[in-house]
Amino acid sequence: MGQSSVIVVLGASGNLAAKKLHRRGSLDEKLKIIGFDPTHMEHDDFINHINSCVDASTPELADKFKVFRERCSYITINQDAGDDSFIELRKRMESFIESDEAQNRYFYMALPPNIYVAVSEQLRRNCYSEKGDSQIIIEKPFGRDLESSVELHRKLEPNWKENEIFRIDHYLGKEMVKNVMTLRFGNPIFGALWDCNHIDNVQISMTEAIGTEGRGGYFDDVGIIRDVMQNHLMQLMALTTMERPGSFSAEDLRHEKARVLRLIPPLDTKHTMIGQFVKSADGKYPGYKDDDSVPRDSRCATFCTSVAYVKNARWEGVPFILKSGKALNESKTEIRLQLKDTTDAMLRDTAHNQLIIRIQPDEALRLKMNAKMPGLELRTVGTELDLTYERTVPDPDIPEAYECLLLDAFKGDYSDSVSEQELEASWKIFTPLLHHLEGNKDIKPVDYAYGSEGPDGLEDFVSSYQYQAEPSR
Repeated sequence: MGQSSVIVVLGASGNLAAKKLHRRGSLDEKLKIIGFDPTHMEHDDFINHINSCVDASTPELADKFKVFRERCSYITINQDAGDDSFIELRKRMESFIESDEAQNRYFYMALPPNIYVAVSEQLRRNCYSEKGDSQIIIEKPFGRDLESSVELHRKLEPNWKENEIFRIDHYLGKEMVKNVMTLRFGNPIFGALWDCNHIDNVQISMTEAIGTEGRGGYFDDVGIIRDVMQNHLMQLMALTTMERPGSFSAEDLRHEKARVLRLIPPLDTKHTMIGQFVKSADGKYPGYKDDDSVPRDSRCATFCTSVAYVKNARWEGVPFILKSGKALNESKTEIRLQLKDTTDAMLRDTAHNQLIIRIQPDEALRLKMNAKMPGLELRTVGTELDLTYERTVPDPDIPEAYECLLLDAFKGDYSDSVSEQELEASWKIFTPLLHHLEGNKDIKPVDYAYGSEGPDGLEDFVSSYQYQAEPSR
């Protein structure tokens, strides 16, 4: 950063990532951090709050966090005093510099989305840096559908330019997601087969073994499609399908992602299955509607799988099976590319080759292949090349997603910030499906038991799009 900089955390949770950056030594010595929240806290209370979240188990870490605490201060927002608290915030930031010194200001808005616009207006009016960079950092959801997303951007636009808005999709900060481009464009062996001539189908999935766990009231207004598919899965699909950018600059990268997203037609209910979890088979775990905050007649989908296509020469006819759900049998996020069959006349009973990019947990890259079974007969056996980080990289230092993204924001690197063009293209894919599902009361999600693999009929649904399940071992 070089010159004086301030991070203002609006909300209670965003300071955790900043602490991790400090632990790595990634923050500039001149950087200050201000907590800004309606919760009343004195300075010592705020420092105690930070201490409760800190791992200072070694003398080295203890020394680092002692320095970190000296960077921090806190202002309680008086919500009934108009701009007064924001004026106090400006004066606090100005106290860190000389009158003619430039200062960069980063406003991390760990706030409910319904107050983004009002707060951003007060920040622009009272706290904008006239002699440095200013930036608001916001997280999903960016609207509920295409119309509301466009409206949110329209309301932010008068005060904040596109290059002053950093939109966080935390999946873009995950190590294996960042590895997708290196895998594709740094290895000719994969680049040569990355098209419809070799790839039969692609499955992009994010599943969770936990339910809504007390968040049912919030989740019921969002659903799995808005919560996961429209953002996280679409970003994974864009990175998987985009053409090679002219460079890895933010402008070129985001342009290619937006371009390929525009080639995906809106999802069709005929190619979609939705579900809602009920209590587990043993009765140990409750169903979605057992949560008191969820309406008894809720039609909210806690599971969805839908099939998308990219209308270009590279991906013509290849189904992209998008799947996400809560309260399933395992927590896992991966991209699985299944290649076309071998010619039956040559080798029979061979499995598809598969390239599996495991994003979490246990970051890994696996290539499943066929080999000859040892012996006199020509028989095949499945085998795999396995690059699991924990096995191949001694003590891998894998940063958390928010560490990467916040550091990018502070550096002014927008490569992993979701652009307004990407958002618009993504919402165009999902908005018709959402409106159809929510506008037709006769459409109800299929029940599935907590801890199961999903609704009955899921395997048949997925296999109808060429996906070949792995044989059980």
